[in-house]
Amino acid sequence: MSVKTEQVVMEGTGGEFISLEEKVYRTIELLKSAREAKSAAESVAVRLREQLEAAEEELETAKSQLISLKKEREDVRARVEKMLGQMDSLVEEAE
Repeated sequence: MSVKTEQVVMEGTGGEFISLEEKVYRTIELLKSAREAKSAAESVAVRLREQLEAAEEELETAKSQLISLKKEREDVRARVEKMLGQMDSLVEEAE
């Protein structure tokens, strides 16, 4: 091979190496970005799980309060009906 042919081959090889090197660096950057995105997504998932657990606890508390309030309402209703019955009895006796 002539000197000029060897230079062309080396220049081509050097250009290919630079191109390959750039691709490797881009791949590394993409990998870093993907890892950062994964880490951020995992953080968000943890936060959302915590919020879900807190919401479920609030829901259970609200359910308990609702049951308690319904029972209290039924107790008050029964007492009021008993008082009205007694008042009806007094009215009937007075007539």
